[in-house]
Amino acid sequence: MSATAASLVVLFLVAVVPLAPTEAVLIGAGVLAASGEVPLYLVVAVAAAGCLTSDMINFTMGRRMGMRALDRVNKNAKARAMVVWTADQLAAKGETILIAARFLPAGGIVGALLAGALKWPLRRFVPVAAIGSALWSLYPATVGYIGGQIVDEAWLAMLLSFGVATLISIPVGMAIRARNANRTLSYAEASS
Repeated sequence: MSATAASLVVLFLVAVVPLAPTEAVLIGAGVLAASGEVPLYLVVAVAAAGCLTSDMINFTMGRRMGMRALDRVNKNAKARAMVVWTADQLAAKGETILIAARFLPAGGIVGALLAGALKWPLRRFVPVAAIGSALWSLYPATVGYIGGQIVDEAWLAMLLSFGVATLISIPVGMAIRARNANRTLSYAEASS
């Protein structure tokens, strides 16, 4: 097996495993793509396939276990409130929330578990999960690719790419938290 094929297999496996460092591996694969080792579209496609496989596993768990599938997430009032808020949003806005949740920490896992627990039909879930997986995979792969295009040294390109991803994700995460703080607090109080 070539080094390129091995890196794509590793990328797929990391994308399948929940809470694995998929973003870091995907940024690295983007840097690898910038060096011409592998086409960027293939990196994105493999990562999206891995994320979709993970979503299908989580969806199935949610379908079979119902809301109990979220017990590990529901350890404190704030986490429970976020799950309740996400469930309400999925019920009201469905597809767009499921795609957006993919960009939040553990959002892909929670979204897939909830969609399964809420008994979404498979024909509704799969296309939305596929779009969310593809869009999310495109983001870190592109950041890595751009870093690899700017800097020739792979380690420096990785460092630059991680820095850019962090600079993008921190303000976005803070804005999302601030926007939802009042709703989350009201859900936490209601669920107490």
